[in-house]
Amino acid sequence: MHSLPPAKRRKLSPPPTKPSPSLKQIAELESNLTTAISSSGSLNTLDDLVTVTQRSRDALVVSKGIYSLYRVFVMIVDKGMLNTKGEEGRVVRGWIWERLSGYGEYLVGLMTDDEKALRTSALQILFSLLKHLSSASTLSEKANNAKAQPQFHNAYFKRIVRGLLLCPVSPRLRNKAEGEGGRQLDADVRDQFLDTWLSVYDDIRWFFLRETSNLMMSLNQNEKPVAVESLVSLLERLTTFPTDASELNAWWVEELGSKPPKPGKGATEDDEDPSSGVPDDAEDDWRKFFDEEREANDPTTKTKSKKTGPAARLHTLTIHQSLHSLPAHRAVFTRAWLFVLQQLSALDADSRRRVSVRILNVMHQGVLPHLTRPVLVMDWVASCVDYGGAVGLLGLNTLFVLMREYNLDYPAFYTRLYAFLDRDILHLKHRARFFRMAELFLSSTHLPATILASFVKKLARLSLNAPPAAIITLVPFTYNILKRHPTLMGMIHRIADADEDMGGCLRFLCPVPHDLSDVFLCADPFDVNEPNPTLTNALSSSLWELYTHRNHYHPAVSTLVRIFEEAFTKPSYGLEDFLDHTYATLFENETKGQVRKEPVVEEDELGMVAFPVAGMDANDRREGDVISELWCF
Repeated sequence: MHSLPPAKRRKLSPPPTKPSPSLKQIAELESNLTTAISSSGSLNTLDDLVTVTQRSRDALVVSKGIYSLYRVFVMIVDKGMLNTKGEEGRVVRGWIWERLSGYGEYLVGLMTDDEKALRTSALQILFSLLKHLSSASTLSEKANNAKAQPQFHNAYFKRIVRGLLLCPVSPRLRNKAEGEGGRQLDADVRDQFLDTWLSVYDDIRWFFLRETSNLMMSLNQNEKPVAVESLVSLLERLTTFPTDASELNAWWVEELGSKPPKPGKGATEDDEDPSSGVPDDAEDDWRKFFDEEREANDPTTKTKSKKTGPAARLHTLTIHQSLHSLPAHRAVFTRAWLFVLQQLSALDADSRRRVSVRILNVMHQGVLPHLTRPVLVMDWVASCVDYGGAVGLLGLNTLFVLMREYNLDYPAFYTRLYAFLDRDILHLKHRARFFRMAELFLSSTHLPATILASFVKKLARLSLNAPPAAIITLVPFTYNILKRHPTLMGMIHRIADADEDMGGCLRFLCPVPHDLSDVFLCADPFDVNEPNPTLTNALSSSLWELYTHRNHYHPAVSTLVRIFEEAFTKPSYGLEDFLDHTYATLFENETKGQVRKEPVVEEDELGMVAFPVAGMDANDRREGDVISELWCF
């Protein structure tokens, strides 16, 4: 007999000084029911035990009641009382199921209770009952048919999934929490479900991914926002998805771990779970979509089909066979994510942006490798790129992965990336993320020089009104690109030609400094308003904007930018060392640095007091000094 693992002592509300009448009543009812089940007596007192537990508002009484009911229902299930035959057995079975369903709904509600012990206990009991019900169904089926397949009690599991996604208000606190529905799943319940079941057991993961898609189709517009956010919070933390068929080896319902018959052999209509939700008509089966696409994209399909035949296709597999098939796991995973992306429109603008960022953060590593066809998310990713900001940057990253690893054809990628270079990019908080991604996107040595020149030139132009921290990041970023692409070196070596109307007015390696005023008299051929990076004429221009930073007010900037005046013999810079600079870090570096030479102040140079105080002789003040006049109070 399966049972709950040894429970640790949970801290509930302080027990009363005297034993509660409800606690004593629960103990008596459980004792009477245990005797009745063992002797096949009357179970009428089961209704009393359910009523006492559900009506109580005391956490200690509720905890005692749900564990007493758990032990009673386990005895009922294991004894086979839910599988009795005959007219009288059908009536008894219906009566017990009604009480069990009410108990299950009560436990689902407790998953959002204020008491942490009740939340975690309710989830643990729900899954333990799921195991008992599934094992009992398997025994019952095999008693009638020796070739019957293992069963999973999907009807009961749907109730758990619905509770995890919709998070109903706790029935114990319903009077105090009226109208507080729509809350999110508590972190402790979410983590317990993830760590104990979803990330561990292959059967739980497969059924959960399938049922979430079915559930999404049945929700109304008020329920979808809560369900979407709860589902995303679970899927984004699912990091143990199998990548090989040999990894399908952990089963919560142990009977499902038995080896299924090969596809096309031993599968009958009785193999399907009647509560599985899979249509009987193969033409309408959603799994057929993944079969067809897999055949079109898998070069080995033709050779395999000769050996296995059409029966190897996903939509012909039984539930038991699907649980042991990696393509079937990938199919339900893909379907779940596609439904999530479709339902994001049910969220308001702020929630949709927040959830999209969370999804894009895991999309390239945690989602795309496990999809049946990663290009299925291309349209959604492209819409994220159009959104701009942090969402657009993360969308570009996913789009780049689709291009590089999954052969997606997206010719306008670098035009989209170039559009992010606006006046705000060097001032925003996701500036470091942009440079990190831009370095990856521009790392290929096969990129046209015109595109690279446009990016370098546009960033240099934006640096004229950028904060020092952004320039400190931009300089090594530009240095690495120039070192990797020698064809761009002309942008720092170009000298103005008196006979040509060019913007290349400066030369970094020139030993004699030029007059910076000449820079602004030259006509720079670079078209800063051109959206296409191949048409900006940046390659004919120069990086005179970076040259002006030689006289920057911040010494770190003026010192760093002089690397362009030296030979390019240094190795490429590690950009990560420059991404975290802010005004705070720059100020901290200046204050902590050792002063080698005391700076000259105006008072020392002029021999008089720079900031006079009240009562000072007027002769000690400098004439025409507005600051001195304002300083006296």
